Amino acid sequence: MTQADSPGKAIGENVRHESHVPAIPMTAPPSTPDGRYLIVRGRLWRKSNPALSEEERARHTKALMAARRAVRAALQGGDDAALRKARAGVQAAKVALGERGPVWWQDGSPDYNRHLVKNTPYAAWHDSLGPQEDA
Repeated sequence: MTQADSPGKAIGENVRHESHVPAIPMTAPPSTPDGRYLIVRGRLWRKSNPALSEEERARHTKALMAARRAVRAALQGGDDAALRKARAGVQAAKVALGERGPVWWQDGSPDYNRHLVKNTPYAAWHDSLGPQEDA
């Protein structure tokens, strides 16, 4: 059937079915001024090491995604040994990216990863941003 043959459709009229789910605008969570953390639901999460090359970042990110899929599969399969191995893979990838383990900055500043921003030296800066939507 051609578009002209479609009942109720004129030539040139869109015949695709459009989703009725409204689009949710995606905005990046705010990053601290020093670039070390992003803030999600009021909590600081350490960002990847910016000194990593794009190739290194891509390789470690690919390993992280594979490990996360393995965690899901192990949970669904009820395989405790596979789950431990998969979670170790997630940890290793996160450490390689610089998101966990030793900090990647060199100025001696402490690590506030996973801390509530209101309990850190970033609190006043975060408050100055005004109300934030949960990311």
